[in-house]
Amino acid sequence: MKIEKINENQIRCTLTKEDLDARQLRLSELAYGSDKAKELFRDMMKQANLQFGFEANDIPLMIEAIPISSESIILIISKVEDPEELDTRFSKFTPFGEPSSEPAPPIEMEGADDILDLFAKIYKTSEEQKKKKEKREKKEAVAQGTEKNSPAEHINLRREYVFPDLDTVIEAAHGLNNFFQGFNSLYKDERADTYSLLLHQDQTSPEDFNRVCNMLSEYGNGKKLSPAREAFLAEHKGCILPTEALQKLTLI
Repeated sequence: MKIEKINENQIRCTLTKEDLDARQLRLSELAYGSDKAKELFRDMMKQANLQFGFEANDIPLMIEAIPISSESIILIISKVEDPEELDTRFSKFTPFGEPSSEPAPPIEMEGADDILDLFAKIYKTSEEQKKKKEKREKKEAVAQGTEKNSPAEHINLRREYVFPDLDTVIEAAHGLNNFFQGFNSLYKDERADTYSLLLHQDQTSPEDFNRVCNMLSEYGNGKKLSPAREAFLAEHKGCILPTEALQKLTLI
């Protein structure tokens, strides 16, 4: 966790994958306010105080979040002398996982824990923006008469994710929280003592399927799944859950 002093009232904090791994914390958890996420932000403010004498106390903070990649994010934290001047609308947040040269709009915070609300709103707003974009593209396709003939409609990507144990697969399923509804199945390789999760894109949009793959890559090793590989697993490896593996594992 890198903290830099910009001036007396402003600091910049960079959170990387290594910082999160050291705390057994994943970037996706930040939007859900887990205890480990709260502890991370408390430590971040404590470190800023020790290094630069940056004290939050009861002073309102302005937080600007800049997602750098799916594995890192920059927070610019500023003390606010006149909180009434802050624009607290959440209408133009940068979506998670998409690099941006512009920071999200500043948000007024009561304390360090409230930074978690920022991530939740970024995630929610990115979903709304994605749906609006898909709706707009669909209208344009209908207007051009190409919606039914678009090659993208027939693409069905497949991926395999290998996990070291069943607990990690269950963790991944809970992390997705039923977000993915396409075909998925689970196999066990008795010889290697590993588990393979197979996914088909099916009717999932490319953007959503990419998001699912990014989240699963935090738990297991992903690779392209060929029809031959899938047939081999079906014939030679033990199939534990032939369908809806992720959905069923969230019940455990």
